[in-house]
Amino acid sequence: MKLYRVEIEITDINDNAPSFQREEIEIKVSETTTPGSRFPLSDAHDSDLGINSLQSYQLSNNRHFSLDVQTGTDGVKYAELVLEKSLDREEQAVHDLILTATDGGDPVRSGTAQIRVIVLDANDNAPVFSESVYKMNVLENVPKGSTILTVKTTDLDEGINKQVIYSLKKITDKASKIFRLDSNTGELTVVGNLDFEEASLYEIEVQAHDGGGLFGMSKIVIVVSDVNDNAPEIALRSLISSIPEDSPIGTVIAFLDVQDLDSGENGEVTCSIPSHLPFQLMKPFDNYYSLVTDRALDREQVAAYNITVTATDNGTPPLSTATMIPLRILDTNDNAPFFDQTSYTAYVTENNPRGASVFSLKANDPDWRENARVTYSIIEGDGSGVPLSSSISINSETGALYALRSFDYEQFREIRFQVQAQDGGSPPLSSNVSVTLFLLDQNDNSPHILHPSFPTDGSTGVELAPRSSEPGYLVTKVVAVDADSGQNAWLSYQLLKATEPGLFSVGLHSGEIRTARYFLDKDALKQSLVVLVKDNGQPPLSATATVTVVVADSIPEILSDLSSLSAPVDPQSSLTLYLVIAVASVSCLFFTFLIVLVALRLRRWRNSQLFDSSSVTFSGVPVSQFVGLDGVRAFLHSYSREVSLTTDSRKSQFNFPQSNYANTVTSQQTCDIKDPTVVTEELNTYNGDQTSFQVSL
Repeated sequence: MKLYRVEIEITDINDNAPSFQREEIEIKVSETTTPGSRFPLSDAHDSDLGINSLQSYQLSNNRHFSLDVQTGTDGVKYAELVLEKSLDREEQAVHDLILTATDGGDPVRSGTAQIRVIVLDANDNAPVFSESVYKMNVLENVPKGSTILTVKTTDLDEGINKQVIYSLKKITDKASKIFRLDSNTGELTVVGNLDFEEASLYEIEVQAHDGGGLFGMSKIVIVVSDVNDNAPEIALRSLISSIPEDSPIGTVIAFLDVQDLDSGENGEVTCSIPSHLPFQLMKPFDNYYSLVTDRALDREQVAAYNITVTATDNGTPPLSTATMIPLRILDTNDNAPFFDQTSYTAYVTENNPRGASVFSLKANDPDWRENARVTYSIIEGDGSGVPLSSSISINSETGALYALRSFDYEQFREIRFQVQAQDGGSPPLSSNVSVTLFLLDQNDNSPHILHPSFPTDGSTGVELAPRSSEPGYLVTKVVAVDADSGQNAWLSYQLLKATEPGLFSVGLHSGEIRTARYFLDKDALKQSLVVLVKDNGQPPLSATATVTVVVADSIPEILSDLSSLSAPVDPQSSLTLYLVIAVASVSCLFFTFLIVLVALRLRRWRNSQLFDSSSVTFSGVPVSQFVGLDGVRAFLHSYSREVSLTTDSRKSQFNFPQSNYANTVTSQQTCDIKDPTVVTEELNTYNGDQTSFQVSL
């Protein structure tokens, strides 16, 4: 906005006619009055200005009086009646005259008053005022009823001719409502309100008449002094009720017109506003102020202002006026949404239900309305090999995060991604925050037995323990793992079931199976142990492992009690049973072959000594290893001279050395066993070693 000064001049038209305060003027004149005497007449008043105001007076024709029109220092014309010829009461006691006042307008307007001159008998001395001009200063706040002046006269006559009556002449209508003159005492009293701003000077003519018809005249000049009785006035000429917060410095908010009806220092006005506000007052013209911004605005700090403008004059005491200008600050999108933290961490228990709320984010935007409406989205992340869009979703309005799938701690341990918060401004502003979801493990996996493992070739494995083992001897070790983590993966071992209670013990945390005492003769050759493996979860999960231990110091002991050993059969599978039957059939065929062979040799060597029993010697056999039961049955023969067993081959070889007799087999016969006994995993530790024994006939 810009301010321009405009002056409008109102041109006067002649719409008011001159008028007298009194339509009839009465003048008493002594017949002894000398020619040339002057008698003041009441002034006519015309509200128009310039040429349209009062311009002249005319008096009707007569032979005793004439009219003299004069102009005062204030430019006001006034008329006086001049006696031209001596009067004779006896000739004519009353003279009636017409006084006409005319203006200079077009058309000319006029007003008249009737003058009645009464001729009195002779009175030698006229009243004389003590001063020709009474001048005084009066404060405009003088109270009503105050006497501000007393006029006095002197009359040298006696009797009725000395009695003086006072009256006011040439007084305006407004002044006549403010001042009153006591006709007997000459006291001038204030009966109305004096106001310096309306009139600062009053000129009044006072006349004193004695009883004989003579009079004296004087002038009263009243100067009204200004007092600071008017507070400044503030008028809003233009006002903007709201501006954007990014408005430049110097933006005009309002124009104010400040006036004070007092004068001088009482009328000098200073405007001000509180100094802490981001505004200032400029004064482009006299009495005009503009309210402008003087620094940047921020709606997020202050959304609205009530600006109090105070106008104070320089009077004593000073008077002031205040007006309040409300101003609302409009929002612009100058603030991006922000999160309370630079990154967020949340914890989610695995096996959560799909669609469950796992976390909630909240971003704040100090802007307003659409500029403060925040929407949320997932913009990038690391789903640990799992597509993020199929794992996590976010509510765009509330910032709540939901799981789209059931998480598995054993597949991945954490999900990292970023969430973007964007406002609805134009252009929109946004900010990002990193979010990490850590999965918490649940005890949802039972322990898994790694050793002993179930054989895969149809045979049944056992553990060998020497009968001479001392207490604490390590027989074997149960090895298990748990896919869970932490406390849920802490495994403990305990002996759940044993053929001979108290014979074996299991390490609580190691899973090692050790002998708890010496073996006794009454202890069975075959010991079946059931080991329970349990984790530390809540509730705990467990698994069992069955271990068969054969107690023997030598192979013959094993051979003698083979019939008492039976392989553990999995009740859930018939495959093992079929394999046992097949092995038994092969064994029967092998025994039949041996019997036939022995019969043939007996037939050839009748005179030969029959089979001599000889001791069986084992060498190089490890103390604790897995040996298949069916493999032990392969040793059941009575004719072979030498048997060689290897652990790194699927063949077992029988060698028959050549005899010195003529009827013996001429060459070394070798028999290969195509189907070896089951060799357990633990025997692989002896790769390349050969186990052999001799049989003497």
